[in-house]
Amino acid sequence: MAVFQKSFRISTRGRCDVLDITSQVGRILAESKLKNGIVNVSGMGSTLAVTTIEYEPGAVSDLARALEKIAPTNSDYAHNARWGDDNGYAHLRSALLGTAKSYPLRNGSLHLGTWQQIVLCDFDDHAREREVTVTVVGE
Repeated sequence: MAVFQKSFRISTRGRCDVLDITSQVGRILAESKLKNGIVNVSGMGSTLAVTTIEYEPGAVSDLARALEKIAPTNSDYAHNARWGDDNGYAHLRSALLGTAKSYPLRNGSLHLGTWQQIVLCDFDDHAREREVTVTVVGE
């Protein structure tokens, strides 16, 4: 059993910016030279999420619309009152979707569905640079 870990940075626009990071994860997998195991993808921060979706404009728009119904940007959040900022919705969305996910590694590749891509969702209220850590455990 071996462990390989590497991080990369990615610029986001915030406000429910959804970015396909599947190729960046795949490059790290290739670099690991591991063939079978588990891949964990973890975003650093409390206003982002890592998940999968069919990365096409319709599905991405549907995700943003659903999240706006669940955790609207203009609601009265206790977080905003406590800290004097306006990103309570971003923290809530992050908590609901989660900042890390694990996926199978099979024969040296991510074992994902045909239309399944790994995405980073940045919910914060401004552009920023995000760090993503990929950890591969396998043989």
